[in-house]
Amino acid sequence: MDSPDLPRANTHVRRRVTAAMVADHAGVSTATVSLVANGKTQGRVSATNEAKVLASIKELGYVIDSIGSSLSRGVSTTIIMVAPDISNPFFAKVIAGVRSALGSDYQLLLSVTDSGQLPSAADTRRLLGLRPAGLLVDAPDPSFLEELSATGPLVLLDAPGFSDSVPAVNLDVAQGARDLAAHLAAAGHRNIAYIDGITGTTTFALRRSAFLEAAAKLSMQVPEHAQLATTIDVGSTANAFSKAWPEWKKQGITAVVCATDTHAYGVLQEARVEGIIIPKELAVTGFDDLPYSENSNPSLTSVRLPAELLGRRAAEQLLALINGQELNTAQLTLASELMVRSSTS
Repeated sequence: MDSPDLPRANTHVRRRVTAAMVADHAGVSTATVSLVANGKTQGRVSATNEAKVLASIKELGYVIDSIGSSLSRGVSTTIIMVAPDISNPFFAKVIAGVRSALGSDYQLLLSVTDSGQLPSAADTRRLLGLRPAGLLVDAPDPSFLEELSATGPLVLLDAPGFSDSVPAVNLDVAQGARDLAAHLAAAGHRNIAYIDGITGTTTFALRRSAFLEAAAKLSMQVPEHAQLATTIDVGSTANAFSKAWPEWKKQGITAVVCATDTHAYGVLQEARVEGIIIPKELAVTGFDDLPYSENSNPSLTSVRLPAELLGRRAAEQLLALINGQELNTAQLTLASELMVRSSTS
């Protein structure tokens, strides 16, 4: 006698649908199913049989095992992209650029970290067991590549300072930081605060060091007590700025430079709460020039970084390597542009 307290077996688990099952349902061969499923019917499959197979695929819920079939042929159609801190909205445009270059011939598999964390080489090595066609790594640190020891096509994104032997597509964040410093100096600012991200990526370190160096040359001060770091999150930045602002105001801070636009949104949000007049009392700048920055209140001065182009160029470089082509230029650098808006002028 069955006990009512015992857990019942899950009767909703569906058996995996195979090409043979679809073929039997449609009354065609498995080869015909393969041709239809992979979009290779022209001149090979009649319209009647194609319609039968498509109807059976829909009715049975058949899904192509693209990874298994590609591995059986010794050719993978999977591209793995490793990215730190996917909470940063900047990555959405980077990924869109990658997808536009890959088209429908490749599947993009994302490996992302928790907020504020760098990619793990150990985790990525496990993904390499899928034998991907190529690997894209965004904003890594040198130790990641050393620990990964990956073979096969590899392209880095936004990874300044790496060996020229590793193909990379970089952003000229240093020039953007220098342009930002010059803009603030010309507006008469002398005491500046800096809000960084806690993710220890090389690109964040470069934009910070470039700004601090340029600021010093332009007789601006960025005191250590006016430098803090938070996750790339509006709320976290707003809370950190709220705690720091009373002391910053006493010290005569008149501008805040943020490592990302998301950080800057947090400052603008808290400034409205505190009644701080932007930019009269405090100028605010960002980095990335996200779509919302042009329409924020006030509109945000930011360093525009071509995120979509970054992803597209990196994917194009990777596809060339996958196809055995020699790269004309292994190291590409995309220009930044300072977008001056109401938050500073």
